[in-house]
Amino acid sequence: MKRLMLTAATFVATLIAGQSALASDCPVDVEDPFDLTEAQIGEIYACIGDKMVTGYSKQGSEIAASYRNWTVSGTRPAVAGAHSNRLLLTFANDIAAEQYLKFEEEGVKMPVGSILAKESITISKKKKAARVGPLFIMTKLEDGASPDTGDWEYSGLQPNGKPMKFKQSFCHSCHVSWESQDALAYPLEEVRVSN
Repeated sequence: MKRLMLTAATFVATLIAGQSALASDCPVDVEDPFDLTEAQIGEIYACIGDKMVTGYSKQGSEIAASYRNWTVSGTRPAVAGAHSNRLLLTFANDIAAEQYLKFEEEGVKMPVGSILAKESITISKKKKAARVGPLFIMTKLEDGASPDTGDWEYSGLQPNGKPMKFKQSFCHSCHVSWESQDALAYPLEEVRVSN
């Protein structure tokens, strides 16, 4: 069976087809992001999706300008619990896509040059609104380039496109929990693209 490879453009077009634009503040009235329905998540993404790319690209990042043309790993954003309970949607570049979308749990070794970009949406309980969160990025380096992080470089862009500042150990201390998966966490099973 042929693996379903969705592009971001196809995903977004399918998601917002027939929907009218929502208010610019992307209202959300839930106490817990885990309580969002699939329809509510679709409305949020329709409202905020274009703002993400515009914001991430403001400082000229090549990844921000191109990641939506990569392979998307989920059928929609979802709350996984990591990354502060944000809605997350991961895109894999051409080098990463084939291996990443296998969603294997043992013996994973991502090819050098793999890049994963994870969009995030923050749900503000206080403001009852969805906001663009950071774009989290993982880049697989040459063997031995960064032994303390499993040869991954962690980076990110703030919603205004400015690079995030953090220690590599901050990200890797969580990602090491998936050591057998080459430090990769995957989308929730119910939203993963299928074979």
